[in-house]
Amino acid sequence: MSGPDFIPAPVRARLKDLRLAGRRTTGGHGFGQHASRSRGAGLEFAQYRAYEPGDELRQIDWKLYARSDKFFVREAERDSPLTAWVIVDCTASMAQGDAARPGWSRLDAARALAACIFELALRQGDRFGLAAIGGAGLRLVPPGAGPRHRDRCLLELHGLRADGDWPAETTLRPLWERIGAGQLVLMLSDDFDEAAVALCERLSAARREVLSLQILTAEERDFPFRGGHRFRDTESGAERLSDGASAREAFLAAFAAAQRTLAARLAASGIRHTTHVLDEALDAPLRRLLAASPAERA
Repeated sequence: MSGPDFIPAPVRARLKDLRLAGRRTTGGHGFGQHASRSRGAGLEFAQYRAYEPGDELRQIDWKLYARSDKFFVREAERDSPLTAWVIVDCTASMAQGDAARPGWSRLDAARALAACIFELALRQGDRFGLAAIGGAGLRLVPPGAGPRHRDRCLLELHGLRADGDWPAETTLRPLWERIGAGQLVLMLSDDFDEAAVALCERLSAARREVLSLQILTAEERDFPFRGGHRFRDTESGAERLSDGASAREAFLAAFAAAQRTLAARLAASGIRHTTHVLDEALDAPLRRLLAASPAERA
């Protein structure tokens, strides 16, 4: 599986105008296209700070620990690239598509959007990794760099299936061991699981730079149904019979209110958030999240 299989040629051409960059201090190894100075595991000592989950054990000052009985990390000034993580929601609801684009599901869109992020990171010389969360638990591809690592991530994307519910919190413990403070995290989800939203909030509170990209169907945006319909929850199996036309106004009002509540909640945690509808160009939500100026985001 290669990049062009996920990214249409017109979208690939438009990606050249976008750049991955975090608002917080970035962390990683090697050199990318990020000129600002950051604190990390370099050679020129800058300061101590308290140990946080995700920090490398080799950065701990053991002599200081022997004196204080507390863990402190040595930070140094260095030029640092970005380390970007893409988290893909693979629960059953991500299998949903709609009539606006037959044969194209939320998970299909998530795969393509993830591939776009990997392509941007590859062009910048940055590191990138993948985490897939669903009924099968947690699947991880640790951060790496270069075309071969990109192809490894694409192969993992190709094998993803939407199934089951969001797993127990203990299943996600390896995420906290892998995603370091200051690293960039892009969550691709329909955000219908409370646990998915809570994960974004926890990562942001732990000094990870979090971007939330919510994937919606055109039918959720427009509710075009007419006549009697049986609506079924793809994860719980619960069903509801309703007349589409009579339910439309109430649904759209409730859905818009829920979207406003979600956006306000994520903004309060310092999380950049946007939506992607399945009939929309893939690069449009990425432009809203990543473009440097308002004109570029339009």
